[in-house]
Amino acid sequence: MRINARSAGILALLPAVAACTHNYPGPPASEFGEANRQTMAAQVVDPDPQYDTLNPPTSGEHAGQAAERYRTDKVKQPVRQTTSSGSGGPQ
Repeated sequence: MRINARSAGILALLPAVAACTHNYPGPPASEFGEANRQTMAAQVVDPDPQYDTLNPPTSGEHAGQAAERYRTDKVKQPVRQTTSSGSGGPQ
C-alpha cells in the first residue's frame, strides 16, 4: 500500500485537529441547544391553568350588536393609538 505525500500530511495533522476540539471556547456540551429548549418551553400552553372565575364575563347583547354591524358593513373603526411622542428630526 502506497501513501503519497498529500495523504501523509493529512494523517500527520489529524492529532493536532483532534486536540483543538478539546479547547473549544463555547459552552459545555450539556448547555448546547439551551436557547432552543427555552424557546420551546415558552411556547407550551399551561396544562393546568388557574382562573379566578370559571367563565369569563361576556355580553351577548354586545356580541349581537357587533355581528349586526359586521353584516351591514358598519363596523366601528378602531381608535388610532400612537406609541411614541416627541419632535421630528433636525430641520
